[in-house]
Order: sequence, then C-alpha cells, then structure tokens
Amino acid sequence: MQKQFSALNFAAILMFFWAASVWSQVTDSSAASSAPAPQPSKALESVKPADTQSAAQPMPQMATSSVAPDYRIGPGDTLQIFVWRNPELTQSVPVRPDGKISTPLVEDMIAVGKTPSQLARDVEGVLAEYIRSPQVNVIVTNPVSAFSQVKVIGQVTTPQSLPYREGMRVLDAILAAGGLTEFAAGNRGKIVRKVDGKDTELRVKVEDLVNKGAMKYNLELKPGDVIVVPQSFF
Repeated sequence: MQKQFSALNFAAILMFFWAASVWSQVTDSSAASSAPAPQPSKALESVKPADTQSAAQPMPQMATSSVAPDYRIGPGDTLQIFVWRNPELTQSVPVRPDGKISTPLVEDMIAVGKTPSQLARDVEGVLAEYIRSPQVNVIVTNPVSAFSQVKVIGQVTTPQSLPYREGMRVLDAILAAGGLTEFAAGNRGKIVRKVDGKDTELRVKVEDLVNKGAMKYNLELKPGDVIVVPQSFF
C-alpha cells in the first residue's frame, strides 16, 4: 500500500513539471508575438529619397569668363546663368537677336547693353518671387557680338573681326590679322573707338610697333574698336 502511494506521488510530481514546461512555452511565444516590431533609426528616417538623389547629383561646374567686368552683353553672346544651390535653374543660354534671354522662371529679360553683374542682379530680382535669397552669377562664355569684337581693316594680310579678350592690345590684333602688307602705311594707322556714342580716333604707328618694337604704340584695345591701316601713297 505504501509503495502504491509513493508511485502515485512520483507520477503527480512528473505531471506538475510537464504542465509547468508547457505553460512556459505558451507564455514565451505569446510575448514574442505581441512585442512591437523594431523601428528604423531616426537617422535613417531623416534621409528622404529626394535628399539622396540631390546629394548624388553634382553641382554644375562654373565656366570661366574671358571678358572684362564692365563688358556689355550683346546679341549672339552665350551666357551661363548660375543660380547657387539651385542646379535646376542653372542654364547656358544665347542672347537672342531681340536682345533678350529666357531661363526657367525668367522669361524675355533684356540682356543687351548690361554688364554681367547688372544682369545677375536683375535675374535675382525675378527669382526672389520664387526662392529665398537667390544668388546669381552671369558668365559670358562665348562673346561673339559686335560689342565684343575688334575689327582690323585696311592693309593687313587678312582683314577680319577678332573676338575681344581682356588685356588685348594692338600688336595682338595685327599679328592675328597676318601682319602688314607691302602697301601699308602703317605709321598712319589709327584706332576708331566709340566714346559716349561718338567716334574718336587714336593715332598709332603700327609699322614702328611691328618692325621696330616701339611698344609705346601697343595700346590696349576695348570691345568694338576698329584698327584702320591705310594704304601708302605712291
């Protein structure tokens, strides 16, 4: 009788531990299913797809300008309109025959007769209606208008119009035109320049400059200058 009671006690103890084990597994799985899913870190949430796309796109390179700061923009010139931190508004545009340009958000703005800085301020005034504190640079990348040329005519090997560049002088233009012909009266040469809308003349002894190295006649040129080398008298 005592042995039967001991066997029953042992069986009851086994049943108790088995039930405790089953209950522990049930509660663990329930807790796991009810736990909240892991959330992405705030650092990842703060990066938007648009931000990563714009960060991956490099800012356009600014071209270099070969014109003086007081250069006057003319028809046919090519301009780069650079808008800081707004690459979608940065454009390379030609100056149309009517003297105007058009860029995103800026339509039919007069460019002819303005310096690059003046045009940049005008563009900023229009863009200020759409973006905060716009910063604009205007660069003349291809000056081809009559305002930006120097003409060499008369008794030179190849009379022509030359693109003006800052620091250009008489000798640069004469050599680019192939030098003087045998019929040139170089020492009666002159530079015709418009000042306040009127033609003025500057005498320059081109022959002494070219053949004798008289550098005092190597005058600095300005956009729109015309170098005239007359023919000699026989």
